Amino acid sequence: MNIDTIIFYFFGSFSIISAILVVTLSNAVHSVLFLIVVFCNVAGLLLVLGAEFFSFMFLIVYVGAIAVLFLFVVMMLNIKINPIKIDNFSIIPIGIIIFLVLISQIISSVDNHVTLIENNCMVYIPWLIENNYLSNIEVIGTFLYTKFCILFLVCGLILLVAMIGAIVLTMHQRSIVKKQQVSTQLVRDSRGVIKFIKLRK
Repeated sequence: MNIDTIIFYFFGSFSIISAILVVTLSNAVHSVLFLIVVFCNVAGLLLVLGAEFFSFMFLIVYVGAIAVLFLFVVMMLNIKINPIKIDNFSIIPIGIIIFLVLISQIISSVDNHVTLIENNCMVYIPWLIENNYLSNIEVIGTFLYTKFCILFLVCGLILLVAMIGAIVLTMHQRSIVKKQQVSTQLVRDSRGVIKFIKLRK
């Protein structure tokens, strides 16, 4: 067993344990934190399998955006433990179905893994040798910025228009609110600012 197989099983076992903790923990903040651990372990698995572009995108999108958004939303809502007890017997059939589906997927993947090892088709990525070749990120970047540069710029413009549209839709212009008019204040005569009023005694 080489170092790549050990790293693969390490990340895989930790991702399974973290996923179980995400489902079973009653505290929502702890569940989101273990969800971030699951995403990091899956990114490590993708990195070991040679898909470094998907690994880094997984970290940027899921860990850097979605999981942090979940964490902020959970902490802002201040979700407390629900005192109402849920009947566990009503959700047992759904749990059994999901468990059987996951077990069948795991058994099929293990069988494929064993057959690939027996046929000597399972090849891990030797990272020391891969330093001399082009990586997936370099190849995808070359295609995006050369052959598909027009489509890439069009996608960026569409995202920019969507962002501007979201900003415009959230800005509520109310006519009732009194606003400061700086130009009127600057052009007024300073001599008429102070007025002396005689009060009657």
